[in-house]
Amino acid sequence: MNDDLKAAVIEQCRKMEIPLVRVANTERWENPPFLPWMPEDFYPQSIFPGARSVIVIGLPIHLPVIETAPSIYYHELYRTVNTLLDQYTYRLASFLNDRGHPSVFVPRDGYGSIEVLLKNPVAFFSHRHAAFLAGLGTFGVNNTILTPEYGPRVRFASVITTAEIPADPLFPEDLCTRCMLCVHSCPVGALDELDYPDGLTDSAACAANSARLGRRHTSPCGICIRVCPVGEDRRHYARSAAAEDPRHLRAREHVQKYGGL
Repeated sequence: MNDDLKAAVIEQCRKMEIPLVRVANTERWENPPFLPWMPEDFYPQSIFPGARSVIVIGLPIHLPVIETAPSIYYHELYRTVNTLLDQYTYRLASFLNDRGHPSVFVPRDGYGSIEVLLKNPVAFFSHRHAAFLAGLGTFGVNNTILTPEYGPRVRFASVITTAEIPADPLFPEDLCTRCMLCVHSCPVGALDELDYPDGLTDSAACAANSARLGRRHTSPCGICIRVCPVGEDRRHYARSAAAEDPRHLRAREHVQKYGGL
């Protein structure tokens, strides 16, 4: 195991101001922590033969911005974070390649557009599962990864590498409170508390709603992660999921009136 290389990767992330970074070894995909699990074709070692480790980074979605969702404000933040994720993982892969470890970045989405998802609602790699296996958090009822720092208000991307980097432990506790706010707040009923934990998000309904919002330039929806009470970011911004400050509601109403259709 290469502890020095891991320290160097973490230092690179620090220089790029990446707040979340963890590592999973590829063997974890072969020993599913829960069922149902993904087909082997979606394993990192199937996508990049010779892979030994997956480095997962996370960037936060600022809570006051997503509180306005769906809106042009969240839409623009989402695009900005996506661009940064692609740039940072490309740079990390290049950093490893320069040190003799064949590596590739995986784009943050891995699908062409929302219209594509309507016909085939699966990306070629799951950063959510990679984040789970790297110990960044646990799955919530809304089928997103909840982190202690930001709840589900995080976007992830990954680097697949042949380097054998020491893996981080899985997150030791379940962060989901089962409050069901995400279920009850979903505007298209894409979540079902009766199916949890074996059920999945109704991807078709979610994608159709995103396509509708996309035509208004206010996608993605973001409501299920907006209402989640988990995350230290709520303490940082003094935001309560239980009782919304009227000033925040006023801000949301203002932002939603402009910039979109």
